[in-house]
Amino acid sequence: MAAYDPLALKPNRRAIAQDIKPVIDPATLEKPNLTIGFVPVNDCAPIAIAYEKGFFQKYGLNVTLSREASWGTARDGVIFGRLDASPVVSGAVTNARVGAEGARHAPMCAAMTIHRHGNALTMNRDMWEAGLRPLHEYGGNLDAFGRDFGRYFRSLPPEQRVWAVVLSSSIYEYFVRYLVAAVGIDPLADLRLVIIPPPQMVTNMRIGAMQGYMVAEPWNTRAIAGNVGVGFTCAQGREIWQGHPDRVLAVMESFIDRYPKTYRSLVKALIEACQYCGRPENREEIARLIVARSYTGAVPRKCSVPQDINLSNLKDLPNCATQFTAPALVGNYNYGGFDGRRREVRSPDTTIFFDLAPTLAQVPGDHSTFLWQSQALWLMTQAARWGQIPKIPPNAEALAKRAWRTDLYREIAGELGIACPSDDYKVEPADRFIDRRAFDPSDLDRYLHSFEIRAHRPQRFSLWG
Repeated sequence: MAAYDPLALKPNRRAIAQDIKPVIDPATLEKPNLTIGFVPVNDCAPIAIAYEKGFFQKYGLNVTLSREASWGTARDGVIFGRLDASPVVSGAVTNARVGAEGARHAPMCAAMTIHRHGNALTMNRDMWEAGLRPLHEYGGNLDAFGRDFGRYFRSLPPEQRVWAVVLSSSIYEYFVRYLVAAVGIDPLADLRLVIIPPPQMVTNMRIGAMQGYMVAEPWNTRAIAGNVGVGFTCAQGREIWQGHPDRVLAVMESFIDRYPKTYRSLVKALIEACQYCGRPENREEIARLIVARSYTGAVPRKCSVPQDINLSNLKDLPNCATQFTAPALVGNYNYGGFDGRRREVRSPDTTIFFDLAPTLAQVPGDHSTFLWQSQALWLMTQAARWGQIPKIPPNAEALAKRAWRTDLYREIAGELGIACPSDDYKVEPADRFIDRRAFDPSDLDRYLHSFEIRAHRPQRFSLWG
């Protein structure tokens, strides 16, 4: 028997994709054959949909998908030319520009936002037994959460104060540090962060390798009681910063310069795929599609599904197939716990692919795939806050402009009839953040120095000991 190739193009997929009428002749593109990476998490959905539904073909692209082992390999695949494009974690592009810790200096660009939200911080069962509960159950009382967190955390020997994230200098690392610092614990002195690929998080928690981790779904939902049962969701990332960008589409600046028509086709295909993923009526279909081994492979062990899952057999899958993938996509998110209570929160904003809720869409023309350069600046403040760069670059705005290609996105979206905000910067209101601290991109140093817990902060010394 031939070995199963999870990325082999199946005839039924190709036939279905060809139902969409092309609007771009591949012969008119500088490079119609592309290799695009993705990591097996829920936010591969737009890549899967563009491939399966024919949006790539619609815009003249013949795409080979590459299932990456980690966010580090996805980032490096783009930098070293193995991949033409790939979603990467927010922070990867700006940190490649500034050379933050763990990032190679490289002229990488973000073409668009793939999605917002869709990630969470999972804590182990020991933290539950110590009295910690999901953050939202504290009713906004960060001090009360901090007391419970600090009591447990400080009871651990230093070698056990370990947390996992998916990539150094990523927004996930910044969120873990941000939350820990917000409750009065210095993550630079008292926390050790390790890097673990998303599909390995649950296993590493099961063997006791860390107290908690932050990752994109479905690897938080998989951990809760009723599933694998090794942890509970403490907080979704949107509870730390509501409206944050999670994943952006990365390409090299040279790709844009050498293949401008191809670049525009790529962005258009993925904008349309994100629009498709954003429609509520499509979410269940998407949750079923990405459980395929070629995407996340996130199927419960006792759930029997075909080896090859594709558009032609999605409706035949048993309901258990989407036990891990559906909650964050459909919006019936369960935080878990070990008291038999189902902590389900229903919200269409659990993962955002295109349309924003009215509470977030406060700027005319704003939508999820639009790139706010001010949010790239926020990421730079966090790199400086945690000592990954010595200070906020004096040319931070120029770097953000070259790194997050809002200018080109605005042109390309306009060709699709999509309105965009006229500005590149916006103030993030205080109520968007867990610590109720607004972000004003007009004064980055003032924002950075407003945090008492940070790298390179002034130290107090006494002559009297």
